[in-house]
Amino acid sequence: MPEKTAKTAAKATGSKTTAAKVAAKAPLNKAPAKTAVKAAAPKAAVTKAPAHKPAAPAPRVEEPKKVVTQRQGFKANEFVVYPAHGVGQILAIEEQEIAGAKLELFVINFMKDKMTLRVPTAKVANVGMRKLSEPALVKKALETLKGRARVKRTMWSRRAQEYEAKINSGDIVAIAEVVRDLYRSESQPEQSYSERQLYEAALDRLSREIAVVQHSTETEAVKEIESQLAKSPRRGAKAEATEADAEADEADVDADGDDAAVADEAA
Repeated sequence: MPEKTAKTAAKATGSKTTAAKVAAKAPLNKAPAKTAVKAAAPKAAVTKAPAHKPAAPAPRVEEPKKVVTQRQGFKANEFVVYPAHGVGQILAIEEQEIAGAKLELFVINFMKDKMTLRVPTAKVANVGMRKLSEPALVKKALETLKGRARVKRTMWSRRAQEYEAKINSGDIVAIAEVVRDLYRSESQPEQSYSERQLYEAALDRLSREIAVVQHSTETEAVKEIESQLAKSPRRGAKAEATEADAEADEADVDADGDDAAVADEAA
């Protein structure tokens, strides 16, 4: 009995010692948890702090574009002569970006043709754009109309090319020469279709420029041109027949020359 009592007491003492050890360890395990919670609290507070939004950038104010009114000696609203199309008016001088490069352009309106053309300001010399003729030059063109027609004795196709070149040259005197050479009075034979087309094109270019220079209408300019043409020495039917024969003879000569050339090549 005394031994059992001693063993029981020893077990009780061992249990208490174990409980004491467990109790001693428990506070050590809980302490870091509390410390972790306390340490985490400041981080949470930092995370939840309201972030400052960046200030919105101030709206960009675009500078107004400078309006260009003059380039290469030409001004906006000025009438000019573009060789391939005749008299037109510069509506504006604008800047456009083409293929990443900025380019200045003349905006030219041809009212009668209902067409607007844009010409680079740096290319006006190359295309032959010019100012209106001076009154003295217009007077010279009108005097040219009174002269005798100078028709070369060549094939019509060659003369037609020369007439077209003169019309598209933009030279008012050269255009007057085409009008003079292709003019036909009522007593003269009628023009062919191609001759009539060239004559009307030259007459249109000439009358438009004269009208703008003299501040008159195109109808009045045409009447003035026709009055000058009426003063020119008129060719009779005999002269026309002689000219036609000369053209036919030259055509035969050209054909013979071509046949001879072919024969030489064959030989």
